[in-house]
Amino acid sequence: MQITRTTDFELLARLNKPIQDLHVSLHPEFFNEYNLETVREVFRHWVTREDFIFLVLEDGDESMGYAWVEVKDYSGNAFRKPGKSLFVHHISIVEGHQAKGYGSKLMNYIYDMARQLDISLVELDYWADNTGAEHFYHRQGFETSRVTVRKAL
Repeated sequence: MQITRTTDFELLARLNKPIQDLHVSLHPEFFNEYNLETVREVFRHWVTREDFIFLVLEDGDESMGYAWVEVKDYSGNAFRKPGKSLFVHHISIVEGHQAKGYGSKLMNYIYDMARQLDISLVELDYWADNTGAEHFYHRQGFETSRVTVRKAL
């Protein structure tokens, strides 16, 4: 099993399907149905951003999933101290291969990457009704630090 950094937007677009399908199933009023061509174009642009890092996990010759992380640089102001974090936007594992340790391998790689970048904070968010993510991140040692709410009018 190996994890590598990638700019292969075609591969990322294909690996994105499980997480996009999950988001659509949880919140169809908010998320668009997965469309390979549209997603490919988004990733084509995103892989050129210096603050975005894309990782692919391969087991043998098969790609099992990806992670999208962002290096966030918070400038200080009168209210907040300056700092950096690695923000995990996506972790997506291909259908039929979840709960086999691939997500944990990606997260451990992300923790190591943060340490190498001298970043002491990894952040992420997930939808409140995504109980699978909630349990996974709780097992990873994440703690709730902020709660976001919304009201539809």
